[in-house]
Amino acid sequence: ETLRHCSETPVLPAKPIIAAKYPFQVDLEAGKRYAWCACGHSKKQPFCDGSHKTAAPDISPVRFKLDEPKSVWLCGCKHTKSPPYCDGTHKEEFIQKAELPNQP
Repeated sequence: ETLRHCSETPVLPAKPIIAAKYPFQVDLEAGKRYAWCACGHSKKQPFCDGSHKTAAPDISPVRFKLDEPKSVWLCGCKHTKSPPYCDGTHKEEFIQKAELPNQP
């Protein structure tokens, strides 16, 4: 008789949820501190509202500020390789085909 060992499932790094399948165009002020939502749970997309503290404690927002006022495209799918800015990742099939959680 062979004994089978149950293997423990490895804990994977927290993954963000997809907040939107498109980027957010926002006008940002110079010198103001911003916190971009990196987890996807914020109700104030694309910015952090603190939801990660309970929904995704392993993911922190990306804090940044600009030296000059600028209109920018901030990532909405949360899978950009250049956070907080959109890099076009939302156009990929895995984002476009994803089921989004029910938005309020």
